[in-house]
Amino acid sequence: MALQERMEADIAALYAERGLSGVRPRFAYPLIRLAHRGPMTIRDLAESLDRTHSALSQTVAAMREEDLVETVPGPDARTRVVRLTERGRDLVPFLEAEWRATEDAAEALDAELPVHLADYIEAMTARLAQRGFRERIAEHLEHSWDNGPESEGDAESGDEDER
Repeated sequence: MALQERMEADIAALYAERGLSGVRPRFAYPLIRLAHRGPMTIRDLAESLDRTHSALSQTVAAMREEDLVETVPGPDARTRVVRLTERGRDLVPFLEAEWRATEDAAEALDAELPVHLADYIEAMTARLAQRGFRERIAEHLEHSWDNGPESEGDAESGDEDER
C-alpha cells in the first residue's frame, strides 16, 4: 500500500472508531470549505480546493449518497449548487479538529525523519528544474535500450505498482 493510501486508511479507521459511517477522508476539506463559505457551485468549490471539476463532481456525488450535502439547481440550467445537510454541518466541528490533529501528527512524524519532507521536496523540485524528469527518463531508457529490451532493468523485474 502506498504511503498516502496507508495514511488515508488510518484516518478512515479513526472515523469508523468514532462512529462516522460513510465518511471518507476526501470529504473533510470540501465539507469544511462549505461550512465556512456557504453554498457554492461545484465549479466554484472545485476551484477553491484546487481540484478538477470532474474529481469534485464524483466527491459531491459520494457525499450526497451519505447525506452530507445536497445539490440544488444553480442560477442557470448547467450549474448545481452544493450545500451542507444537517448531518454534514454536525460533522464539521469534528472534521476541523481531526484536520488540525492530522496536521500536528504529520508535523511530528516529519520531525522524526532524518530529512524533513518539505526540505526533500524542495531539493527534488530544484533538481528537476535543473534537469527535467522526462530528460532523466529518456537518458535511462536510452541506456537500457542500448543493452536490449531484456536487460536487468526491464519492467517485469521491477514493481510497477510502486510508481
